[in-house]
Amino acid sequence: MIPELPDLPVRAVLDTLTGALTASGGAVLVAPPGTGKTTVVPLALAADTPGRIVVAEPRRLAARAAATRMAALLGEPVGRTVGYAVRGERRVSSGTRIEVVTSGLLVRRVQADPELPGVAAVLLDECHERHLDADLLLALLLDVRAGLRDDLRLLATSATVAGDRLAALLGGVPVVTAHARVHPVAVEHLPPARGERVEAHVARAVRRGLAEHEGDVLAFLPGAGEIGRAAALLADLPGVDVLPLHGRLPAARQDAALAPGPRRRVVLATAVAESSLTVPGVRIVVDSGLARVPRVDHRRGLPGLATVRVSAAVADQRAGRAGREAPGVVYRCWPEHEHGTLPAAPEPEIRTADLARLALELACWSTPDGAGLSWWDPPPPGPLAAARELLRALGAVDARGAVTHRGRRMADLGLHPRLARALLDGAAAVGSRPAAEVVALLDAAGPASSSDVDTELRRLRSAGDAAGQRWRAESRRLAGLVTGGPDAPDPARVVALAHPERLARRRAPGSPVYLMAGGTAAELPPGSGLGDAEWLAVAEATRDPGRPHAMIRLAARADAELAADAARPLLAEADEVSWAGGDVRARRVRRLGAIVLAERPLPNPEPGRVRATLLDGLRREGPGLLRWTADAERLRQRLAFLHERLGPPWPAVTDTALLDRAADWLEPELSAATRRADLVRIDAGVALRRLLPWPEAARLDELAPDRIAVPTGSRIRVDYGGAEPALAVRLQETFGWRETPRIAGGRVPVVLHLLSPAGRPAAVTADLASFWHTGYPRVRAELRGRYPKHSWPEDPLTAEPVRGARR
Repeated sequence: MIPELPDLPVRAVLDTLTGALTASGGAVLVAPPGTGKTTVVPLALAADTPGRIVVAEPRRLAARAAATRMAALLGEPVGRTVGYAVRGERRVSSGTRIEVVTSGLLVRRVQADPELPGVAAVLLDECHERHLDADLLLALLLDVRAGLRDDLRLLATSATVAGDRLAALLGGVPVVTAHARVHPVAVEHLPPARGERVEAHVARAVRRGLAEHEGDVLAFLPGAGEIGRAAALLADLPGVDVLPLHGRLPAARQDAALAPGPRRRVVLATAVAESSLTVPGVRIVVDSGLARVPRVDHRRGLPGLATVRVSAAVADQRAGRAGREAPGVVYRCWPEHEHGTLPAAPEPEIRTADLARLALELACWSTPDGAGLSWWDPPPPGPLAAARELLRALGAVDARGAVTHRGRRMADLGLHPRLARALLDGAAAVGSRPAAEVVALLDAAGPASSSDVDTELRRLRSAGDAAGQRWRAESRRLAGLVTGGPDAPDPARVVALAHPERLARRRAPGSPVYLMAGGTAAELPPGSGLGDAEWLAVAEATRDPGRPHAMIRLAARADAELAADAARPLLAEADEVSWAGGDVRARRVRRLGAIVLAERPLPNPEPGRVRATLLDGLRREGPGLLRWTADAERLRQRLAFLHERLGPPWPAVTDTALLDRAADWLEPELSAATRRADLVRIDAGVALRRLLPWPEAARLDELAPDRIAVPTGSRIRVDYGGAEPALAVRLQETFGWRETPRIAGGRVPVVLHLLSPAGRPAAVTADLASFWHTGYPRVRAELRGRYPKHSWPEDPLTAEPVRGARR
């Protein structure tokens, strides 16, 4: 079974590996890319193990390539000893011993028959990539082995040093390491020019690599769109074949990128080429430093793909591709000083991706919350709860979280639960073929060429490109999975069945901004053919940094009748009392989610709701809505001073504190109020006195007096508005005053602002006795010539205080 091969590093550990599997029932193989772990190890297991070997790959492209490589090593066609199965395609026979499948497909097989009859061992390849399906598959297989198949052998492979964690998950199995001969790879950093797009940057690095080094080029870009634009920029390279490599390509074009050619080649690839695949002849790697990964905005409900910086581990893996067969070079398209800021490892998808499919699989496994399973990283509780709520809305699970018959049917379709619902219910509403066409479009990776669903469907029906061929094949496959009535094409209805919360209504006549039922505002791109539509069924919307609204990427024309029918659970009519436009607004509203369909005034709103709304208005705009006289403001300042200096029982009177105790000081006026004008009439000073503590309130004027008598008999108002209580008084009125007045029970001296005869500050002191000895002589010398008609005695302590000029 094991063909004669070059001395690949993994061959040196095969005996150790098979021994570990026999003794422990499991093992972890740590081996860098290119060591043969994906192709040689399954062949060795098949030679040593009765029964079928199943190899789980994270991507369809990798599954096909691995099976093709192993079959070629045996000199056989795919489907004989080695076969593969991916969604919509399976090439196996009764004699197949090794079957390569995608992780998601194997999850469905385990769900259908957990005992996996005829399967002796499962090889989980590239576990370090931390794809969501792979993490779930590992958890399910561990559960199967613990309860049903203790003889099932599990082998996990990784290209990184995460072996210890994997070994612990597998029950403390051995870790086997294959050390590769590593050819040196020179690293050059090539930062982008100012404003340079990623595809232009990569194309520039490719040209430099071809000019300076021998061999083929493997360039990593984040997605198919960037690959297409980079290919156009490199189309004029003489004597060089420029080949794309990504998961959306037909099999023949993928195979062409993985096979050596007669001329130099530039392979423009997404992350699919990081591992599990060998691209022969590569001596030069150009790394954009970017990858496209699943992300979801849980607050806005906008799942999709995000472009992120790669981790240091991924950057090293990409660079290693240049040293597979000989010394090579990697051009990193970022400044050298930024390399140290890269995250150490990729973020596991389970922490960032939409968990609806995971939640459905867990419900089918009878563990809706995933409890009892052994996880590498458990699903985050918040996103998992949101996913379970979605499943309840779709009818996939019941109120207890148990999967329904409909839910199992949705899971069997192998689609996201939203798309499964759209296919099942859409087939009944518009026919199986029209429903399948729309669902195939919604499930397609990458951007559509038009933002109008109808326009895009018409293009795909006659398109001769790979995308059109792939869409037509997937449409036929999906149509064969469901039954439906006569065809009555209505793309908007199918889109709305998948995403009812994305039904959207224009915010204002002529505006490109729509409000979706889920509450998110979304904008049509300029030049969209949908600009005159009042209603849209939005299939795809993304939130770009720096934009005030989400951008609508794909949508279909809808109307109010369709919206009400397709999103019936979102329809509601309720009495609403809210603070809007600076006043109480009471109305009876009919809504589709966040979209107001109709409203009329509510003449007699429930008093408790009105009171709560007035409090909400006070919280939003502050207690300044009340009538604050000067006396009321001073009372508030005095209470704030006493609370700060003496503490309880003197109350806090900040905005927050006052609103927290609204019932203690704003009643009965608050319960009698019905609108803003009623709040404005409330005398805040009168209301505030209700917070005075008893019996301490009797000491208010003693502890924080509103006025203080000075030696002339004048009663001067104390200013409590600053950091310290202050008394502004003309200097001549304080003659004979030996000590600074103190308040708060003698704890706090009043800061005296001693004024000139013109009322301007002459001195500031909290120590009057010291001022008379040190400060007064200076002030006297400076001011008596300016104000000769006023008293300036040499001894102010024995002089008579006066209010005005000398007679």
